[in-house]
Amino acid sequence: MYGVITLQRVTNALLIEGDRVLLIKKPRRNWYAIPGGKMEPCENINEAVHREIVEETGFHVIEMQLRSVCTFLIHNDKDLEDEWMMFTFLVKNYNGELLSETEEGTLEWVPISELGRYPMAKGDYSIISHALNGDARVMCATFHYSEEFELIKEKIDV
Repeated sequence: MYGVITLQRVTNALLIEGDRVLLIKKPRRNWYAIPGGKMEPCENINEAVHREIVEETGFHVIEMQLRSVCTFLIHNDKDLEDEWMMFTFLVKNYNGELLSETEEGTLEWVPISELGRYPMAKGDYSIISHALNGDARVMCATFHYSEEFELIKEKIDV
């Protein structure tokens, strides 16, 4: 059964430095995530990702590439509880200085070869893998999660 659910739009960006990516360790679950956040009303995805990256990292995006558009469906025991649409960008060209601290969590440069050792939402591994694999196509995916953010199922189209 589906009640009235407001779609939450989210943008994030995977910043690359050599063989490392910038992630943020969120205090709530002690999970790592791609820096980004909720879009504001009337904001387009380009405006949102630029704003979020400055707020969360201190960096200014110069050039970016859309890598995925993903739907996240959060289910409780009986119903669909929440729905998000997330736009993930790959950023190799940016400037500025990394913030020493942020309200959202702790920023950390993570070796790409060790990403599997860092706890994060299971769908994020697929999103990051596609963003880094060099395939020019935009990945479209749907991830179903429980309220505890356990992955129930996923559907990925490339």
